[in-house]
Amino acid sequence: MWYVVQVTSGSEDKMAELIQSVVTPGVLQECFLPKYATEMKVRGTFRPCERPLFTGYLFAVTRDPARLARDLAKIPEFARVLKVGERYAPLSREEEAWLSAFTKAGERTVPMSYGVVVGEKIVVTEGPLKGREAMIADVDRRKSVAYLNFEICGRPVTTRVGLGVVARLPENVRADYERVVADRRARAQARRAAELA
Repeated sequence: MWYVVQVTSGSEDKMAELIQSVVTPGVLQECFLPKYATEMKVRGTFRPCERPLFTGYLFAVTRDPARLARDLAKIPEFARVLKVGERYAPLSREEEAWLSAFTKAGERTVPMSYGVVVGEKIVVTEGPLKGREAMIADVDRRKSVAYLNFEICGRPVTTRVGLGVVARLPENVRADYERVVADRRARAQARRAAELA
């Protein structure tokens, strides 16, 4: 089962390593910080980067959350397994399935999605958000992110995933959106390669 471990924001990577080193052998299968891939504009050019998917939260795969919690109590840093009432609450099957669909052990980064805005509607043509546009609560084109609302252990959480919106098209235009995205991305990659040459 997957459990959520709350830690101090900004210390997630360090805490994931620390937790894996101090937990009793055999208790923890994996402790990770899920991330998302995006692109940040640096000096006029978009550069790939990774950001935390859930700030202040790690995910621990274990069959013994009580033992994990006892081991975390020995760490001088803030780290606790989230509870609902008096019970340690695992992620729901849906939450676990969503993360598992886009990441795997050792590679816990949700890849970037790409699409276009058609009128007021977002059409995602590639990546994990393709066919899941209804999950998108808001988009920040400048930061290349989409905001998603989630529930983690019964608590509402807003997270971000990478979404590159490559064009805004009028609603009455009939176009092959996948071709539009592919063409725009190819031009951007050619421009990036020319700058590096």
